[in-house]
Amino acid sequence: MIKIVDLKKSFDGDMVLDGVNLTIPGEKITVILGRSGTGKTVLMKHIIGLLKPDSGSIFVDGKDIAAMDDDELDLIRSHFSMLFQGGALFDSINVFDNIAFPLREREKISAKDVEKVVTQRISEVGLTGMKRKMPAELSGGMIKRVGLARALITKPEVILFDEPTAGLDPITEDSITQLILQTHKKSPTTFIIISHDIDFTFEIADKIAILHKGKIIAEGTASEIKKTKDPFIRNYFSG
Repeated sequence: MIKIVDLKKSFDGDMVLDGVNLTIPGEKITVILGRSGTGKTVLMKHIIGLLKPDSGSIFVDGKDIAAMDDDELDLIRSHFSMLFQGGALFDSINVFDNIAFPLREREKISAKDVEKVVTQRISEVGLTGMKRKMPAELSGGMIKRVGLARALITKPEVILFDEPTAGLDPITEDSITQLILQTHKKSPTTFIIISHDIDFTFEIADKIAILHKGKIIAEGTASEIKKTKDPFIRNYFSG
C-alpha cells in the first residue's frame, strides 16, 4: 500500500500539488485522472522519489520515502518499474535487448536464463517473432508492448504507467487496455496509472482518483465516481 499525506510541491512560486491526500491499495489498478497540466506527472515523480516534496509524506509499506536518502531510495525503487508514455526504448538496440536491459542490470542471471525469461515476456505481450526488430521498425502500439514487457521483466511489486493509451488509434488503444487487464489478472501487482482518458479509466480502474488544482477532489470506484454531483467532474466527463 502507498499512502500520500498532505503532499505539497511548487515550482518558482507556482503551486502544482497543494495538499494531495491519497491511499493507493496494493495489488489493484489505481488510475489518477485529470486534465493535462494538473500535476499528474509531478505526483508520479514523487511516488518514485524522483522529486522531493516541499512538505508532506509518501509512505510505501509504512516507510516515508520523502525522508529517505539516496541509498534508501534506490532500495525502494528496486521494487518499482515504469512504462513511459513514449516507450523510452533505447534506439540503438533491438527489442530483445531493450527488454533484457533491466534484468541484466539488476539481477545476477545467466545468458541462458535471460533468453528464456525475455522470450517468455515477448510472447506474453504478443510480439513473438519481433525480438530482433529495432525500435524504428515498430508501430506505436508495439512500442507500448515492448515497454510493458520491459516493465514486467524484474517482477516488480509496483508498476507506474504514464498515459499508456496516449497517441494510439482506437483499435490499438483497446488492445493495450486489454493487455494491461490481462497482465494484471495473471500477476496482481500494484498498478498506478496516470491518464486523462475517461473511457479507458472507467474500463480498467479498481480505484479512480481525480486530481484538480493540486488536490484529489474525488476518489472511489468507477460506479461511485459516476454518481458524483461535483460540477467540475460532471462537466469533465461530459466533455
